[in-house]
Amino acid sequence: MTELAGNLRRLLARCGLTIDELAAASGVDARTIRGLLLGRNTRPHARTLTRLAGGLGVDTDEFFRNRALDEQRAFDADTNPLIESVLDECPRLFEGWTPADLEELYSHFGEGGSLTREGAVAAATAINRKRELQHKIALILESGEADVLVGIVELLYQRIQVPTG
Repeated sequence: MTELAGNLRRLLARCGLTIDELAAASGVDARTIRGLLLGRNTRPHARTLTRLAGGLGVDTDEFFRNRALDEQRAFDADTNPLIESVLDECPRLFEGWTPADLEELYSHFGEGGSLTREGAVAAATAINRKRELQHKIALILESGEADVLVGIVELLYQRIQVPTG
């Protein structure tokens, strides 16, 4: 079973959905979902994954989650205990967050160790800004302006590349 198939199966079970219910919720054909679950389709379109994630109420990153990293994630959470209180104190900062967003926050560290309260808020704010930008980029890539964005990204990438030589 592919990682994608295993994660899709896990998410279906976690959400308590059948294939037909996910098809209805996501707008993805049930045959396509079955093909993913059986490992016949290992390279689905990004749009398909986005729709499935929406139907499951998760981020698309969940389809590619490596379960072997769970131990590392638990370590990250244990080393940043202050984040729990920030979650309680600033709930609006975390609206719409997925488990992947929280894992990213827990993986941050501050100077000399775990995050301070201010460091946790700053990291969460940066994650929100990045997520909003990624959403806008995804919309642009589905529009007639995709080529313009690709050109801009290529130019910026060339500017930051470190010369090897």
